[in-house]
Amino acid sequence: QPQQDQPQQQAQEAASQPSNSPTSPPLPARHTATTPGPRAQRFQESFDAALARTLAKISIDNFGSCYPTIAAQAPHILRQVQRSMVDRLSQLCAAEFAKIQERYAVVPRLNELESLVSDAELRRRSSVSEAQGQNKPLPPHLLPAKTVLAAHLAPHLASQQSQMNARLQNTQAANSVLWDEIRAQRNEVEQLLSSLEASLADIHAA
Repeated sequence: QPQQDQPQQQAQEAASQPSNSPTSPPLPARHTATTPGPRAQRFQESFDAALARTLAKISIDNFGSCYPTIAAQAPHILRQVQRSMVDRLSQLCAAEFAKIQERYAVVPRLNELESLVSDAELRRRSSVSEAQGQNKPLPPHLLPAKTVLAAHLAPHLASQQSQMNARLQNTQAANSVLWDEIRAQRNEVEQLLSSLEASLADIHAA
């Protein structure tokens, strides 16, 4: 009989002891979407357009005018060099711009700004609809929507403006570095073309 009661006593003691199971983990922080919103997309499109306009200056005609002999005698080689330079510069600029956006969390912050503006617009429209449905005048703080919106967003927008100015300065500094690389690559191309011209001259002289 004592042996039969022993498992029951152990079960009662286990049930009476406090549970040592771990507590629930804290809730995760609010997630900010990293998919580019309208403002982030326009920011990227502005950079792409500016980069395309800049690289368009390195056209085959402009490139050939700098090296007329090669353009006349070996146009396919000159076109390959020009295309390779344009592609390489495009990749370098796009990669550097992506690093800058990631370093300063440009997309999440622009998305946050987009969300704040959308929420403010929804609240304004909701307040206007309620006031019109009840046939009551709008409260004084809702009458000038632009003023109310500016009052709520002015500190945040000022901070964003400062950050955007800092990013612009960083981009300009990066462009300066890229320009130095362009000049170095241009010197390499000139040396390559000079040796190519010498080789062509030797071929014609042979």
